[in-house]
Parts: sequence; structure tokens; C-alpha cells
Amino acid sequence: MADYLSEALELLPYTRDLRRDFHRHPELGFQEVRTAAIVAQALSDLGLEVSRGVGQTGVVALLEGSRPGKVVLLRFDMDALPITEESGAEYASETPGVMHACGHDGHTAIGLTVARLLQAHAGELAGAVKFVFQPAEEGLGGAEAMIADGVLQNPRPDYVLALHLWNEKPLGWLGISPGPVMAAAEIIKVRIIGKGGHGALPHLAIDPLLAAAHIITAAQGVVARNVSPLQAAVLSITRLHTGEAFNVIPSEAQMEGTMRTFEPEVRQRVIERFHQVVTDIARAMECRAEVEVTAITPAVVNDPQVTRGVQQAAMSLWPGLTLDSAYRSMVSEDMAFMLQEVPGCYFLVGSANAAEGLNYPHHHPRFDFDERALAYAVALMAEAATRMLAGEA
Repeated sequence: MADYLSEALELLPYTRDLRRDFHRHPELGFQEVRTAAIVAQALSDLGLEVSRGVGQTGVVALLEGSRPGKVVLLRFDMDALPITEESGAEYASETPGVMHACGHDGHTAIGLTVARLLQAHAGELAGAVKFVFQPAEEGLGGAEAMIADGVLQNPRPDYVLALHLWNEKPLGWLGISPGPVMAAAEIIKVRIIGKGGHGALPHLAIDPLLAAAHIITAAQGVVARNVSPLQAAVLSITRLHTGEAFNVIPSEAQMEGTMRTFEPEVRQRVIERFHQVVTDIARAMECRAEVEVTAITPAVVNDPQVTRGVQQAAMSLWPGLTLDSAYRSMVSEDMAFMLQEVPGCYFLVGSANAAEGLNYPHHHPRFDFDERALAYAVALMAEAATRMLAGEA
């Protein structure tokens, strides 16, 4: 049987060089032209059947085992973020205003290395592995675009697996949890319409800014008083825009924010109460309110049986790891759409190293990670996929 950890460690220079190249040349969602070309060429060089332009800039490749069997889909995201890098790394972004601040450069490199490993062991595999390199994970609809282009068909996978390097936790930590692991996400937009006027004559105006202030404060009570303490929800107003001059009461105020939940019934309750709080307070302040809540992605929900298989794969690779089987995060991920269709597991690989200053959070301008995590991620994905194909899910 393959020793994927030893092989992944031997291939770490290859994985690291790929990751650093992608890091130097980041591309935003649906603009991953260079990245996709490199991915497609590397997969073609392995002799895999490659499809390009899936979901605009996505790449899909199929690896056939030596005999019929199950199909497992492995998904790796490729897009970067509109952030100016401040890491100081010698492989820092060469594209102004764009950087890989979430680890997707590592994910892409991991995916290509897993393909290389599994291709070397194709004669030992039953079934097929579908490699999916996804564009536009960062809230732009990349997973939905690939699904619309048929990524879950021809062949349809029996299982799906995905991972994320995770700088909230140190190297050697793994988060492999059944059930909900990442939250559903919504965009909140509120428009408060009042009546503008002179700042010195407030009695002649209807102040939407005052109404907005009351709404922001009261909205915190939705989670605090309408959601059970044994459940989780986040309601954050993150943007307030109103007014242009110091002595003018504006005619309207605009707010934006986000809502995060795991359970559909909690989501519905928070939306209902937020609508009520906004409209009632606006009315009490003689204003009118318009509320818009737009869903971005559902919750990421792991299949318990598949997750158990990934946990077993992890423990077989390195017994000394820290395995967290109850980890959850309120961030969101569009892998949720694939997991709604096919049973699977989305797992997290600790990548921080505080001693070397590699512990800045995701989406920070100084984000970077301990590249040794690349080998652990490669080994676990290869081992888990092999076990899925062997019917050990």
C-alpha cells in the first residue's frame, strides 16, 4: 500500500515551487487564466483527460483506475483576493492590489501534487478520481458556475472531498468534523429614507442617521435574545454610508452587513426578526426602510460516514496529530453547493507557525503559512481519496 506521507514529503519541493509561482502571479475570481493554463498543462502531462473552461476558468481532469469502481471528486480553489500584499516574502505578489491571502495558491499546488501521486498509483486504484480546480470561490459563485457546466456529471461522483489550509490553527492540527462545519452566508443591505435638512434645524428634518444608529444597536439583540444560546448565529453591520457635509442632515442612510447561520430554522428566524427590527424602528423614527437579504451560500455540511473515513485516513498517516472532530467556523465556503448534491467531507489543515510569524489570519495583507502543511494536506487528500475508492467511506 502506498506511503503517501513519505511520498508527499519527498515531493514537497515540487509542491512548494508551484505554490510560490502561483503566489507571485495571483488572479482574481473568473480571471484565473494563467493559473488555469498551468494546471491544465500539468494534468495533461500526467496523461489525464482534461477539460478547460468549466465554469468560465475552471479545469477538470479525470484519472481512471485499473478497474471499475466508485468516483471521488477532489476540489481545489484557485482564486486570489483584491488585497495589497505586505508579507515581505521573496515570493510576494507581483500583481499590484492582488494577493493570495487565503491559501488558494497552496490548494492549487496541493491538487496538482495529489494528481501526480495518484497517477503514480493508478494501477492500484479502482474507479476514478475527478480533479476539479475551481475559480471564484471568494463569494463570486465559482462552484455554482461549475455545477451549471456539468461538473457533477459524466461521471457523477459518489463522494466529494475538499480541504483548506487553516491559519487559525498550528501545523499538526486537523479539523475533520461531521455535520455543519462552515456557515451559510447572507448579504444584508438596508436603506433608511428620511428627510434632509440643515444640521442646525433638526426639527425640520427626519434624520435617517439617528434611525440607523438605533437599528445597529437593536440588531445585536436579534442574536442575543432570539437565538438559543445552544445554537449559533452572527449578525454584523459592517458598513454605514450617509451624508456629505458636516452641517447637513442627509435624506437617507445605507447600511450593509452579513448574517451567518448553520441551521435553516435559525436563518429564517434571524431574517424575520431583523426585518421587523429595521422596519419598526425606522417607522418609530418617522423614516421608511427597505431591507434586502441575499443568500451567498448555504452551510457546509459534512456527511458523517465520509467524514469518519477521512478521520481514519488521518490517524493512519500520523498518529501524533491533533484531530479536532468538533470544529466549526462562521466563515462560509461555496463547496457547500457540491456537498448539497453529493456526500462528502470538507476538512481543515492547520498551517500556522507563530514562532516564524506565519500566523496572520486569512484575508490579512501579511498572510502566509508554514509550507510544511502542504505535504500533510497532499498526503491526507491522497489517502482519503484512495480509501473512498476502496469502499472505506
